[in-house]
Amino acid sequence: MLSEDELALLEAIRESGSLSRAAARLGKAPSTISHAARQLETRFDALLFDRRRYRLQLTPAGQLLALEAARLMQDVSRLSRRVKQIASGWEDRLWIVTDEILEFELFSPVIRSFDTLQSGVALRMTHEVLGGTWEALRDGRADLIVGATNEPPVIPTLRWFELGVMDWVFAISPRHPLAKAAEPLEREVVTRHRSVVVADSSRTSAGRAYGLIGGQATLAVPSMAAKIHAQKEGLGVGWLPRQRVAGLLKRGELVEKRMADPREPNVLYVAWRGDQEGRALSWWLEQLRQPRLAKRLVRGVEITG
Repeated sequence: MLSEDELALLEAIRESGSLSRAAARLGKAPSTISHAARQLETRFDALLFDRRRYRLQLTPAGQLLALEAARLMQDVSRLSRRVKQIASGWEDRLWIVTDEILEFELFSPVIRSFDTLQSGVALRMTHEVLGGTWEALRDGRADLIVGATNEPPVIPTLRWFELGVMDWVFAISPRHPLAKAAEPLEREVVTRHRSVVVADSSRTSAGRAYGLIGGQATLAVPSMAAKIHAQKEGLGVGWLPRQRVAGLLKRGELVEKRMADPREPNVLYVAWRGDQEGRALSWWLEQLRQPRLAKRLVRGVEITG
């Protein structure tokens, strides 16, 4: 491992091309720099400086040493910062998994605020769908989950609170055959038509789909935005977040149908493991408990076209 002085020496010689200029740059006598250079060559038993030319240059071995030494110094510096970071209560990384129903852009202001803390914590944000969100926390693929639905499962040291309640509307394209069907729509009528569902991302179970009637044909799509688009295009039927599609309903691009079996609102949860509460996790939990942010996340981004 090279010292900071030795690394500075290599860099000064590489950039200046002269022992005298390197000495001036480092504020040392040329003889001191020359001696230090020869000591380096002796230690590594290799020719590190090409003295045959007018301009002093690093040999290929010297260039390799300079580059690798600089990289090692950066690694040591990063390691030192990370050790101090952990020692002061910050995590090395915080993995946040949101249910796909919450749009990423709504988290942007929170991320910007977190950045101002200059904590050094690396954020990783991914999303899952339905059962996959709880599963990510259970399997250690998340430190914090946001927007999970259904009641919290049994997970060791699980802690949670309610983010808010999401209302749903059975909405379809005005061109769909069910658009003119008599209300309230009965299950027997709906089951004859394909349902659009967001595919559950659970890896260890068969997954689930809200509002799906047994035996009903399905079109599984990757996101709620895709589901809204598919239903607007008449590719199927199903339940959609009411506030997200309010504009489409108002403009007639979607039609609300009253159902004989209404869907209950969904409670959305924030959850984490109580034995892993570092400063970053605590900060995020504090933000998510703010009513204004929680309401914005649950309302979502209204579809405008």
